[in-house]
Amino acid sequence: MISYIEILKSFGQTFYQVWWIVLPVAFYYVFMTLWNSFVKDNWADNLNWTVVEIIPPKELEKGPKPMESVYFGLSGVTVSYNAFEEYILGMDTDKFSFELAGLDGEVHFYVRVQQRYRNLLESTIYAQYPGAEIIEVPDYMQNFPKVMPNRDWDLWGSDMSLTAADPIPIRTYDKFEEDITGTMIDPMAAFIELFATLPPGQNLVLQFVVKPLAETWKIKEMEIIQKLAGRISAPSGGIFQDIIDVFTHLFAGLLGPVEFAKTEKKEQQPLAFRLTPGEQEQLKAIEENLSKNMFKVKVRMVYFGKKEGFDMSFVSGFFGALKQFNDLNLNNLRPNDSKTTAHFVAIVPRLQAMKRRIFDRYRRRNTDGVNVIFSTSELATLYHLPDMGVMTPALPRVESKKGTAPANLPIG
Repeated sequence: MISYIEILKSFGQTFYQVWWIVLPVAFYYVFMTLWNSFVKDNWADNLNWTVVEIIPPKELEKGPKPMESVYFGLSGVTVSYNAFEEYILGMDTDKFSFELAGLDGEVHFYVRVQQRYRNLLESTIYAQYPGAEIIEVPDYMQNFPKVMPNRDWDLWGSDMSLTAADPIPIRTYDKFEEDITGTMIDPMAAFIELFATLPPGQNLVLQFVVKPLAETWKIKEMEIIQKLAGRISAPSGGIFQDIIDVFTHLFAGLLGPVEFAKTEKKEQQPLAFRLTPGEQEQLKAIEENLSKNMFKVKVRMVYFGKKEGFDMSFVSGFFGALKQFNDLNLNNLRPNDSKTTAHFVAIVPRLQAMKRRIFDRYRRRNTDGVNVIFSTSELATLYHLPDMGVMTPALPRVESKKGTAPANLPIG
């Protein structure tokens, strides 16, 4: 009977023979991951950032659609970099962080933006929301401890991912109409009402760090439409299959005439008959989604607060509100494996490390980890200024419209 020591020795001898191949490859990918994260964070930290708060007007009758034009206006900041700039200097596509923050029961709309893009951001927002007010504020995350959890504070957080491929959209704002009256049901209302119920010392924040994508991104994703429409056939096996076929039929060709297999020509049914109603709806939704400008997005939520009032029911309430964007025939948002939950081995230290990492990434508006691809309509559904139907006093609003003085005003 072979002993465990002999088995370990055989593994050790095998590793001794191939370590010079295995370790460099493994360490290369580990090094590149850590290096890219380091240089990109260093590049982003040295940029000139500012945080602005958007205060919606009191009598806002517009839905999410105007916010789609805001994202469309920001999509023009895409810049391409060469290999040296990207991998050595860490230069990355410019990003914006749109954040909905419930702080001690008060609800705020924040945007973290580079100072050089502040005028662009303000002009696009004022063009769609003339009655809104945009003010520069200190970064609200500076009001909390830099390291969390600690002796007094606890937190729970998670990045979000999609259950299906990125081009398949989530439920967008055009699906939120009331059936009888046709009025818009504002999807932001559920979040705002939840955030408004937070007691003092408890905070719930939702973050969308967005980077515009170039049009070339869509080329590969169009294959999903082609496969769904039946225009892409199964792979033939490539050049290796062709070589096997040559040698397989070589001797048959020398001994006698080669008879080629007869192929039956099948009539192609119209697409409307080949696809189920659900597949037709999915195909239409993907085509409409890919016709818009796209963004690479980090979606992240963090609930943090004083330990004496920490209540995980707010997390349950958040994911309950998030489900309204799910469509079983299309796509769903869900917490991914980065959520602050640990099981089995070294639970406490691993859990503490995960919590501190996700809190630090939120503070730095970091995009490491899982990102999703959203169109302008998906982003506008998830983050927009709420209409006048959302009446909670926890959300500050501009009380009156601002205007310039009349041109014929006499000067004393």
